[in-house]
Amino acid sequence: MALTSGTIGMASRTPGKRANFVVILCDDLGYGDLGCYGHPVIKTPRLDKLASEGIKLTDCHSSAPVCSPSRIGMLTGRTPHRLGIDDWIPQDSPIHLKRSEITVAALLRKAGYATCHSGKWHCAGTLDGSQPTPGDHGFDHWFSTQNNAAPSHRNPTNFVRNGKRVGPLEGYSSPLIVGEAIEWLRGLKPGQPFALFVWFHSPHEPVATAERFVAMYPKADNADQAEYFGNVTQMDQEVGRLMDELDKMGHRDDTLVLFTSDNGPETLNRYRGAQRSYGSPGPLRGMKLHLYEGGTRVPGIVRWPGRAKAGVVSDEPVNNTDALPTLCEIAGVEPPRDRIIDGASILPILEGKKIERQIPLYWQYDIAIGDPKVTMRQGDWKILAHKGLAKFELYNLRDDLVEKNDLSQQEPQRLKDMSETLVALHEQIRKEAPTWPAPPRKKKA
Repeated sequence: MALTSGTIGMASRTPGKRANFVVILCDDLGYGDLGCYGHPVIKTPRLDKLASEGIKLTDCHSSAPVCSPSRIGMLTGRTPHRLGIDDWIPQDSPIHLKRSEITVAALLRKAGYATCHSGKWHCAGTLDGSQPTPGDHGFDHWFSTQNNAAPSHRNPTNFVRNGKRVGPLEGYSSPLIVGEAIEWLRGLKPGQPFALFVWFHSPHEPVATAERFVAMYPKADNADQAEYFGNVTQMDQEVGRLMDELDKMGHRDDTLVLFTSDNGPETLNRYRGAQRSYGSPGPLRGMKLHLYEGGTRVPGIVRWPGRAKAGVVSDEPVNNTDALPTLCEIAGVEPPRDRIIDGASILPILEGKKIERQIPLYWQYDIAIGDPKVTMRQGDWKILAHKGLAKFELYNLRDDLVEKNDLSQQEPQRLKDMSETLVALHEQIRKEAPTWPAPPRKKKA
């Protein structure tokens, strides 16, 4: 693993004081959408600063190239296909994160942490109580939407707070989400350890942005692009507002902040002319709904003063399923032992070491754009399987980040070994996955 811009230090922490956690998740933010990841236009000063204060991950991934399974992977530490979550969950779908699954929030709450979810949930078909809610999965306080803020990310009407519909709200979803999170933080008892999950809707389309942020991009190609660029900047400001609040409350040094995205940038603008989708995968091949790197490789920032030295860039592969084992290790909480946990603790990167993985990184999306439907990563090598798992592509991402040079013919032994491992892992996951009932038919009006 390569480390640049400094080395990681392991400073001592206050004896007996437990670390707090803030997990920030964006929706459809591309690998190339932030200034610190190379976007030439979009202004993200607060996230650029956050990256400079901690570790910028250049090989950070979501557990799926689409929203619901990615979120569920983050919460459970498990490849979402094990849970039967294969795609985004429509409103009123019977598919949901089952009560029997154990989330990182539930583990931390049991260990004495105050827990909060604010923003997009999308781990169930409803938030009306007929399916498990954030409250059933470990969150003391929740202010959430089933999917996107609706009817728009401006003045939404579909937020639910702790099981009760909130009704019409004034403002944009990002400030509303952070505002709720800040009020919750201010209400905590002194010394109470906390785990706060802030899950933005931004910059998922249809984008809605305050005019002052749109006006920052007068040279955009069109009004929709300016709206998108401004939306990322508006989200960036809200991250900054939350960081400022942590500082005011004296929590900078005792809080691990993780920032990332649920998948790559929206593909619709390229295929169906969807409005205001102008996210960038940077140099990567593919976008959301693809299993090439642009579908799952996303921005990742870890700030933890005293444990992660500022200004470090790490190219160690990280996945959002790593959140559960990482936070559990820090909090001194035992992860579940009665089920397979696919993620691994990323704490070794704080010492410049490689992450110790028992299970290879794995992604599956049966309706992915393009031929590959399943992929697996071992070190620098990535194998992609086409439908039926009989045809494969093989890339060395260290030498070929853009996945142009298929080495399946040049590396026959590696291909054989990796394909056998992939097929076996795929079959294990398939056998574990539950079967969902068909959604109820809606009566005609």
